[in-house]
Amino acid sequence: MIKHTRLITTASVNPYHNLALEELLMESNPPECCTLYLWQNRQTVVIGQNQNAWQECRVKELEEDGGHLARRLSGGGAVFHDLGNLNFTFLVPRADYDVARQTQVIEEAATSFGLTVERSGRNDILVEGRKFSGNAFYKKGKNAYHHGTILINVDMSTMGRYLNVQPDKLQSKGVRSVRSRVANLGEFSRDITVETMKQRLEGAFEKVYGGPVERLREEDLDQKALEALEEKYASFQWRLGKKIPFDKEIAGRFPWGGVKICLGINGGRVEKARIFSDAMDSECFPQLEQALMGLPYSSVALLQAIRPLLPQEGGELGYEMDGQMGRDFCSLLEGEDF
Repeated sequence: MIKHTRLITTASVNPYHNLALEELLMESNPPECCTLYLWQNRQTVVIGQNQNAWQECRVKELEEDGGHLARRLSGGGAVFHDLGNLNFTFLVPRADYDVARQTQVIEEAATSFGLTVERSGRNDILVEGRKFSGNAFYKKGKNAYHHGTILINVDMSTMGRYLNVQPDKLQSKGVRSVRSRVANLGEFSRDITVETMKQRLEGAFEKVYGGPVERLREEDLDQKALEALEEKYASFQWRLGKKIPFDKEIAGRFPWGGVKICLGINGGRVEKARIFSDAMDSECFPQLEQALMGLPYSSVALLQAIRPLLPQEGGELGYEMDGQMGRDFCSLLEGEDF
């Protein structure tokens, strides 16, 4: 049970610092506490843990324009951040994780401006049928986090310049372009700015969780640990990794997201394996990659190795690979004859 709440904001607009701070807050979040972290990134494309950077983002153009490519811990798809966007993160013990309650804070803040909002699927919040907030989730050890965006005055033309949205993804969403799917809250009320939204979020946080909110200062945290994490997030290896050529690619798109299985074959065995996806799950795919390594290049052998790793039902936080997702994943290999 949540017995106390904390709020922390940062003046940094550096995505590597801000993602590092987010991870440190999760690692150090105390029992029975919900921490709300508010932050912004300048000109940044943030991809999910399991995504292929070059497929999701025009990396060269972004970096030539002084922007940043960052990779987060959570799953889900690529998003664009500029200073017209406000990011939020709820950090809680796993036992107290409640996505409905956490999302209610965002909804309360938005409705306080007179807007009518609704949830769509597992990770979007809409106003007049258009998305202004996308969410993603992650768990590690005893803690978990739920983070997302709030579009207030984002430059939509810049967003379209850097993001590579796959045609099959747009088709599966039933829309024609990125711009038609999203909306800035500033379009619906002149009173909504980043600063006023921060104020309303604090008020909504107090209302939903009850009691006064404690202010947490960044300087009170372990600065050496923060610096080490920032170095990790800024590293080429974490952001982009090694671009590996593959001999076999198997791809598909389903209601829960897209997935591409890439296999490098040597001597009739799987020498390299990578799985790229914009699915919400952020932990299952690395396990599957390891399970495929060294196996005979046989669809039957690969299926036998991964089936035990695929959950049959929904996960504890409600976003991990559920039974249908597991069956869909297996169907990709079942449809191959090798």
